[in-house]
Amino acid sequence: MEFRPRDYSAEAELFLLHRKRAETHPLSLLSSKQGNKIANDEIVKYDDPLRASDDNATTSGAHLEDIESSPATGVSSEEVASLPAEKEWSSFTRFMTQRFPASKLVSTTSVSTAIIKVEKTYERSSTGMHSEELDNPQNVTENEVKVITRQDYIYCLREFKDDLVRAWNANDRVTCLKISVKVAKLLKDTSVLQFYPTLFVLVTDIMDMLGNFVWDRIKRKAEFTEDGVKFCSLPENFKLKDICESAKETCHNWFCKIGAIQELLPRIYLELALLPCWRFLCDQPVVVIQRLVMMARGLADPLASAYCRLYMTHCALKLPSCDVGLLVSCINDTNAQLKHFIPAKETKTGNSTDNKVLLVGLMEPAIEYTVKCIFKDVSQRQLDETLQVFGLGRNMDNSQCASIVLHHVLKELPVEVVSSNAVEFLQLIERSNDSSFHQFLNYRLLGLRLCERRPPVDIVDAVMNNILKVIAQNESLDEYLTVIDAYLDIVLQNNLDSSVRTILEAISQQTRNRVIDENGLLSLQSIIGKLLSRYQHLEDVFALSHFLEILDLLVGRPRNIITIYILKMATRNSYIRDPATIELLFEISQALNDSSDFANVKGDDSQPAHLLSRFVQLVDFGIERERHLAFLVECRGAFGTIEELQETLVHSSNGLAVKALKDANKHVNFVKSCIAFSEVTLPSISAQIKQFNLYLETAEVALLGGLISHSDQLIDSAISCLHNMDIKDGSRAAADADLLLSSIQKLCSLLVMIPGNPGHESTYFPKILISFVNDIPWMTPRMRTRILCAILPLLATCSQNRLPYHADNGVFWGSNNVFLGDSAYLHELVSLSEHIVQILVDAIQQESSSAMRGIMALEACNSILSSFTIRDETYAICSKLMETAKLYMSDSNKYLQSTFHLLEEKSQFLVRC
Repeated sequence: MEFRPRDYSAEAELFLLHRKRAETHPLSLLSSKQGNKIANDEIVKYDDPLRASDDNATTSGAHLEDIESSPATGVSSEEVASLPAEKEWSSFTRFMTQRFPASKLVSTTSVSTAIIKVEKTYERSSTGMHSEELDNPQNVTENEVKVITRQDYIYCLREFKDDLVRAWNANDRVTCLKISVKVAKLLKDTSVLQFYPTLFVLVTDIMDMLGNFVWDRIKRKAEFTEDGVKFCSLPENFKLKDICESAKETCHNWFCKIGAIQELLPRIYLELALLPCWRFLCDQPVVVIQRLVMMARGLADPLASAYCRLYMTHCALKLPSCDVGLLVSCINDTNAQLKHFIPAKETKTGNSTDNKVLLVGLMEPAIEYTVKCIFKDVSQRQLDETLQVFGLGRNMDNSQCASIVLHHVLKELPVEVVSSNAVEFLQLIERSNDSSFHQFLNYRLLGLRLCERRPPVDIVDAVMNNILKVIAQNESLDEYLTVIDAYLDIVLQNNLDSSVRTILEAISQQTRNRVIDENGLLSLQSIIGKLLSRYQHLEDVFALSHFLEILDLLVGRPRNIITIYILKMATRNSYIRDPATIELLFEISQALNDSSDFANVKGDDSQPAHLLSRFVQLVDFGIERERHLAFLVECRGAFGTIEELQETLVHSSNGLAVKALKDANKHVNFVKSCIAFSEVTLPSISAQIKQFNLYLETAEVALLGGLISHSDQLIDSAISCLHNMDIKDGSRAAADADLLLSSIQKLCSLLVMIPGNPGHESTYFPKILISFVNDIPWMTPRMRTRILCAILPLLATCSQNRLPYHADNGVFWGSNNVFLGDSAYLHELVSLSEHIVQILVDAIQQESSSAMRGIMALEACNSILSSFTIRDETYAICSKLMETAKLYMSDSNKYLQSTFHLLEEKSQFLVRC
């Protein structure tokens, strides 16, 4: 076999594509009107889809971490407000029962126990009980049960509901009413506070069902005769004149029976359940609600009365028009009741205080829902009247809102009202200092509401001056930071740099020599996150007074999250060149790496290891290359466990060496230091394919610097890495094999420039590669063929008198210079090539897939044709390979056709010779 002589310069010139200057930018928008072309100075600007805008790069600090969590699962109270009206109540009640889960055991009073006991006896009786026994359940409480399970209690109520349905279907209206009274009486029992919301939901569900039954019955009487003949259809907003006497009589009869109920609480609930039915008796049922509001003032128990007013709100909204003033009266009555049993800020501890706190917490949903209904879709006139009733009009000096009522009013008020009266609300919050609600949460809520619409700068200044004075008196550091966090947004929105400095100084003073708890750390994290999102450059943030001091206060997960955000901010733009910034980023990165939960910390979309690598990659000390290399050494010591970072360090070191080589002075000693750094770092990379590629990259840099011995050592290490490599079966095996094959092909192209080592034989590296192909057990015939097809052109190229490319423009000698005219060298290349061809033919026959065997045969044939001059022996081998390819491939295959034509051309030249 004889290698084909090549003239690479002539071939490059022959196959060079003709170039012509373009008249327009290839990515510009071309105008097709009248066939006109856009001139060079009229090129339309285009948007690069791979370039992110600066606006998208800025992330709000509020997205760093959610510092609050809902006390219950499921639908939150904020989500309830966005639901349709018909689903709002059911969603609210579901949220309420989730918020206050009761214990498994429920203690009961004699009343509720007796009622449940009566129900069980009633259920076992085939004929039911006498009405006297139902009216007086105390007669059957001889062996009353004091404690039952929560599930049993709920089961009994469901049985009541089923009995009510059965009685209604049996036209037994009296039993329906009696069962409803029994159920309503259960709401008198507030002995188990935590269970009361669940009890309320279950009882009102039965009340609503009864109300619907009665409404449908009366409406049918108003539209149908006794014989079932429809004589009219009531409009949606019907009037009293549209109702027949029979329907009026039935409706009046129901309300008479309800009016005969002696106990106040069940009478109110029954009348509320049937409240829409008053439309059959009068055109203004609002008067009825006014009476019921007055009646509810007779309920002494604050929890029972609060939930009674909640049900009153629910039922009032069923009417075509609801007077907001009635709902305001309900809130004012609850407010008065709260101020009665919680007159001032509690300072004592004990069960009494704990019960009051729990009681207020249970009353809160009733207040929240009613206030939400008051301000929902309210007109400006109604809003002014409502504010006056609440004492929140033009003069708030005499307002006496309980803290919890004020909180929900402030939460639901239109933002315009809050913004224009911000200072007055601050004063109102300061006066409403009772134990019904945490005062600092009202201060915080005001700050959040002001952020919804940016208030004028003078109002912001006045608010900040007041809030800093008021909140500074708070002894709790957690509460202090929570309030500051809420007001920082409006300060940053208005670019009040002086206020930012004041806030940071105040935080520094408040946190000095004090321990910050977990909630305080979350608030501090939010504050720092907002400051970071406010500025475009880290240097501007780090220059703020006390910022670094406050940053050092963060510990644990909050600090890690802020560090992640700082790194993202530092690495989203260009290079990092400021030495002070580099030092600070290195310190916080080292702290992040040393943290116990480093592996579990994640940013918005980036792993910490990737961000640290990106930071090291962007550091640039300019012409101070020794300082940059020293920085890389520090990083290797500090982040030795991060493999991704080790890869970045090798890339950075090689990049420094290349920059030094481009300098006129070359800096050979510095290049040697960079190569040595890479050589020491490379063994710590466990990913074998990545390690192999980095060895090749470093060998290229060494060759570029004329360090031939270093290149030999690095290539030797790379090939040793190949022998230790193991590609296991799995989903990534094919991808890893392709990646490795590409790397080996790169190695073959690099070996073209490496001159022979006098200490080894001339074909030392190719022989090691061939042994790798033959010895590795996981090597497939397909992969073996492609590697050998890469080695064969390498040997053919090395046989040429002139190489296609050189390191450093041919300054250093290649193999052609070292072995020029050496017949033994050429003979060794030919002998090794013949051996490779034989291995190729054998590998093709070992392939199990017939289709793949044909492709492999074509690849081998093309490699032989491009490497050797066609002689009888070469032609015979190629013909045999072509026969194999034709056997397993379609005749129309273009790859097969082109290879066949190439072989024919070569064979014709052989005939002519």
